[in-house]
Amino acid sequence: MRTRIINIKTLYGLRPSSCLRLCGADMGKPYSLDNAWLTLRNGTVEDYGNMDTLPVDEHCDEVVDAHGGLVMPAFCDSHTHIVYAGSREHEWEDKVRGLSYEEVAKRGGGILNSADLLHQTSEYELYEQAMERLHEIMDKGTGCVEIKSGYGLNTEDELKMLRVIRRIAEASPIRVVSTFLGAHAVARNYLGRQNEYVDLVINEMLPAVASEKLADFVDVFCDKGFFTPEETDRMLNAAAKYGMKPKVHVDELASVGGMQVCIKNKAVSVDHLENMSANDIPALKASDTIPTLLPGTSFFSNMPYGKGRAMIDAGLAVAMASDYNPGSTPSGDMRFVMSLACMKMRLLPEEALNAVTINGAAAMCQSSTHGSIRRGERPGIIMTKPVPSLAFVPYAYTTPWIARTFF
Repeated sequence: MRTRIINIKTLYGLRPSSCLRLCGADMGKPYSLDNAWLTLRNGTVEDYGNMDTLPVDEHCDEVVDAHGGLVMPAFCDSHTHIVYAGSREHEWEDKVRGLSYEEVAKRGGGILNSADLLHQTSEYELYEQAMERLHEIMDKGTGCVEIKSGYGLNTEDELKMLRVIRRIAEASPIRVVSTFLGAHAVARNYLGRQNEYVDLVINEMLPAVASEKLADFVDVFCDKGFFTPEETDRMLNAAAKYGMKPKVHVDELASVGGMQVCIKNKAVSVDHLENMSANDIPALKASDTIPTLLPGTSFFSNMPYGKGRAMIDAGLAVAMASDYNPGSTPSGDMRFVMSLACMKMRLLPEEALNAVTINGAAAMCQSSTHGSIRRGERPGIIMTKPVPSLAFVPYAYTTPWIARTFF
């Protein structure tokens, strides 16, 4: 099936195959072509160019007129928790009444509530619920996504989640990567025995996950009230023996020293960073670890926003992700993530687009195939309705904007 899109106002995301992330000032470059056409063969980018070079003698099964819309690579959402059971709107009401994230957790809510619900839910039902969310984010333009476990908190239920993620990856037209997050919280029956729970993760969960090859990455919630840097170091070292690279929750609630542990363990990304110390920026600059900011969490949970502007000005490769989950961010709308990045972190539209495409892909080790428009690759494509500029996309953040997606 050969599809050609013509009359594209601007084609974004054109980068050489050697470009796997964008750092600092390069994040502000559009990497674009005006008045363009693009040809896809079975979803793979075959060719593109200026309308003045449009081939006239090639057969196409479908010709799509963009009518002056924009075309860009699909979003790459590198941090989600979309495999979960039910919802937690009652906890949201508690937050509206003034309770903090930590207070909800201390009352037995939060992650532990989701673990209770997941335990009671069959693998089939989990899959059905998660596929509904996957189709939702695809409709909003996401073409590559990371999905975490972490609502099981025992070996059997963590494996159940990861098997669901594998089924999603097998059934989905978009790229899905999986992350084992057994250390999302301490299970109810291990409260007061945190060291024993860490031992369970290391000695039972990790070997079981590895034996079924269910996870691409490993994650730990390294933060105040959850897992310490020392415990995180132990679990990341154990995961490395099975080839699982770290992508770690860090500095969401407080800066507790987890950044240094993640960098030492060569984490692919450190995620959240709402309360990261500015002193950690030089350490990130000296590493290959990608800071991934989750502005939807800040919006929904009334938390500080990450230091996106300072990070880019310091020369870092910043990624943005949705954190789609039932407690702190029940949304996978990456266009809204772009809007928050611009409005609350002072990123320019081009910087925000690069943060949710190529750098999001890099935060999943997927930027050789996703997050850019390159010949021979299948990144997923967004075609917008006719809009005046790229800035309109994050500016008019609730106006319908996608004309069509190609996966």
